Amino acid sequence: MNRKRLVAGNWKMNTSLNDGFQLLSDILENIKEADIEQSDVSIFAPFTHLKIFQNSLNGSGIKLGAQNCHHEKSGAYTGEISAEMLASVPVEQVLIGHSERRQYFGETNSMLAQKIDRALENDLQVIYCFGETLEERESEKHIEIVTRQLEEGLFHLTSDQMSNLILAYEPVWAIGTGKTASAGQAQEIHAESRNVIRGKFGEEIASSIRILYGGSVKPSNARELFAMPDIDGGLIGGAALDAISFSEIVKA
Repeated sequence: MNRKRLVAGNWKMNTSLNDGFQLLSDILENIKEADIEQSDVSIFAPFTHLKIFQNSLNGSGIKLGAQNCHHEKSGAYTGEISAEMLASVPVEQVLIGHSERRQYFGETNSMLAQKIDRALENDLQVIYCFGETLEERESEKHIEIVTRQLEEGLFHLTSDQMSNLILAYEPVWAIGTGKTASAGQAQEIHAESRNVIRGKFGEEIASSIRILYGGSVKPSNARELFAMPDIDGGLIGGAALDAISFSEIVKA
């Protein structure tokens, strides 16, 4: 099945509102309509930027996403953001399960499953992140780990719900380190992940779901990674903070 590539920029906790608006303007200047016809593009900006970015991106073809949401619908959770709040901005997508959320905030697969439910209830498209640490890879447990993350995070969903998900494989040892999984290593996990989805949800879902690679993607390695048959684009971190680099990855 022909899956359209997606390049998603995750800005993490970077840029003031003014600096972020300038970066967004530079990205809009460098990414042309013809580029978006070839690849979908999304920006996952800090919460403080979302409303003004939504107005700026209207009609551009670039989708706006949030980096997280809470697993409860509402309540006494000071400082948190609900999926309903995000939908009211509105944003179209939300990242769930990023490795930094798992590592620094102790988010478990079961909690992430609840977050996915809240997002889908509010018609948000989910990018669900998964991946192994260096220790898990070196002990040859990486297949077991990513399989468990997929099963515990996703297997409660229906096939209809799965059609509104995108997956993002992040080898934790390659995020922000400058290291990158080889195209072959990334393809191995992407293919295995697709097999896990196939076993639960069938061929149609497995063939249509997009699986992104996230882990120090740069203009210099994007083309090789994106050429792999099961890699459907990238979740871009550091390079998304440079308009030229990000636009070159989109063009790749």
